[in-house]
Amino acid sequence: MIIEFDGDVFRWDARDDAAWFFTSVPPELSEEIREIPRPYRGFGSVRVRAQIGGTEWTTSIFPSSDSGSYVLPLKKAVRDAEGLADGGPVTVRLEVLDG
Repeated sequence: MIIEFDGDVFRWDARDDAAWFFTSVPPELSEEIREIPRPYRGFGSVRVRAQIGGTEWTTSIFPSSDSGSYVLPLKKAVRDAEGLADGGPVTVRLEVLDG
């Protein structure tokens, strides 16, 4: 399954010394991903191949307890390479590898 969507970059402060950046998979696409039969993985994660601009990497998306949508972590190397900033727009292509 391959999906594409537009989202916003947001910051989540897990602790005072660490900040994590994510974008949310839209609810309707999250529901489609949730319906794919697959073995359970830790924290309900789903393995994906993500692409933003010219940067592609393998990672996992995780269910968000706040929204019920999946969230995609955006590591610093990706943010730097693609000029992503907190609150800014992002266009994502995801290939779901589980299922």
